[in-house]
Amino acid sequence: MGDNMQDYRIVRSSRKTVALELDPGGVLIVRAPYGCSDAQIRKIISENAEWIERAKVRQTERQSNKIELTEDDVARLKEMASDILPKLTERYAAVMGVHPAGVKITSAKTRFGSCSSKNSICFSYMLMLYPREAVEYVVVHELAHIRHHDHSAAFYEEVEAVLPDYRERSRLLRGKQKMP
Repeated sequence: MGDNMQDYRIVRSSRKTVALELDPGGVLIVRAPYGCSDAQIRKIISENAEWIERAKVRQTERQSNKIELTEDDVARLKEMASDILPKLTERYAAVMGVHPAGVKITSAKTRFGSCSSKNSICFSYMLMLYPREAVEYVVVHELAHIRHHDHSAAFYEEVEAVLPDYRERSRLLRGKQKMP
């Protein structure tokens, strides 16, 4: 496990299970029920040492793929998103036979898109840093949530009916970002 596993923080609450996550600085956060002892927590950390190390590697890779954006870059990306994403949404909504309540561009950094329970769709301007195929995948993904507000098999069947190569497209979102 190594000495670096000493660096963790415990957050106790009325939850029923233990969850492990990394904060942005790479510190392990252990979310545990009130009744979970420190010894049980150390055992869980030890049993999950491989997962923790893989998660740290993935986090480091993601951070090295990030690019620094100037205010001008952000303004340009927002403008591009406002031009491109509503048009793509309209095009794919027609293909899929769905009707989003609206399309909004956000500054979200941790998610590319979302679909509310009222079928309003939001996209992050950060999507403009990815290839067109990946952007189209996010659009179709969010539109599929209008019919399926989950990630069930039926949801993915809906996505696949429009984009048979959606798996490859989704992998592009894990790649290196670059300014268009």
